[in-house]
Amino acid sequence: MAEAGSLIRRLVGSLSGAASGMVRSKDARRADRLARVLRTLASEKGEATGAAMARRSLTMYSGLGREGRLRFFEILARDFSPDREAVLEAAQAWHRDPSPANHAALQRFVEPPRQEVFRRMNMAPGGTAALVGLRDALLGELRERPHLAVVDQDLSHLLGSWFNRGFLELRRIDWRTPAATLEKLIAYEAVHEIHGFTDLKRRLENDRRCFGFFHPALVDEPLVFVEVAFVDELPADVGPILAPESTVGDPRRAKCAVFYSITSCQTGLRGISFGNFLIKQVAADLHAELPNLKTFATLSPIPGFRKWVEKRGLSVDAAPRETLERLASWYLTRAWEGGHIVDPVARFHLGNGARLERVNWMADGSTKGVAQSFGLMVNYVYDLADVERNHEEYVKSQKVVRSAAVERAAREAEPLLGA
Repeated sequence: MAEAGSLIRRLVGSLSGAASGMVRSKDARRADRLARVLRTLASEKGEATGAAMARRSLTMYSGLGREGRLRFFEILARDFSPDREAVLEAAQAWHRDPSPANHAALQRFVEPPRQEVFRRMNMAPGGTAALVGLRDALLGELRERPHLAVVDQDLSHLLGSWFNRGFLELRRIDWRTPAATLEKLIAYEAVHEIHGFTDLKRRLENDRRCFGFFHPALVDEPLVFVEVAFVDELPADVGPILAPESTVGDPRRAKCAVFYSITSCQTGLRGISFGNFLIKQVAADLHAELPNLKTFATLSPIPGFRKWVEKRGLSVDAAPRETLERLASWYLTRAWEGGHIVDPVARFHLGNGARLERVNWMADGSTKGVAQSFGLMVNYVYDLADVERNHEEYVKSQKVVRSAAVERAAREAEPLLGA
């Protein structure tokens, strides 16, 4: 009975949608036709027919403009959600008798039909990449249309499974990597801009490393990549690392591997974390390759710092260096929100089990560096023996593991904040 009622309600919704579609634009009508194809696709049992319809659905989606995509997202949210009455009836049956059959029925009714739609679309060649792009477009609409979050929840749930760490391949990227991938590194780099192939070539020399995670469904398309430099000591300035004319050193003599840039490449995979696995695995691999490396650390931006200072109306005119270093230390250890440190980069590294080691004055004098954090950067140290314990301290106790110098500077900031 529940399944029959659900079918009738969806049929009525489809008919009313078709009637109102007479006054819709051509793009919106394309979205309506796509929705009809997907209803058929979700119920199709034949493998060959299903694959053909999946390819057709991707072609139809790729032909939609923004209006059509919005219409399509609205249909997914409205017509491909679970039937509330069917879910309630199945839940009550399972509550009365928690048998395997009733449990399976409850799971079937609770799962939104759009999840099966996405699974079927993923069967087509290029389906995974298309769905990553679909989520990218969807994320751009959520601020103005928060009710579409139900669609995003289902899609991100599936993508999180499909992009599980077990499916990812760690690759070293060097000057022999195909040019198409190297071009993408230049385009995607989000921390320190790469100024063409000459700049990139220096970043891939023998005293540098670049590693990326790749997925078999997205050929030669990096999901996330990290850039590493081998140096003699913990760096306090990113300038020498980025200088294209710098002398190439001997990696066998270096003492420190510094992760100076990590970039997530696919907006449609936002919220699906790969970087935490990437840094830890790269550190372990480098330690095995070059036992002379004793320190694994970052030279990281503080992207939210300047905005935080200005929002609080804090004055940094007097003794700006000491003031800003103290405020940054307080911000990175005590500015919590929703169970996490406010700054996104700090949240990432501290959540991975890194130790907050040092705040560096004018480590990035670029326009972007000054605009984000008055030029300050931070060293996070990854001690492979302590990362799990540090992670537990951060997650369970909301404690930032930090050096004595950072803690001292944070305490000195308290009078400035009225704390």
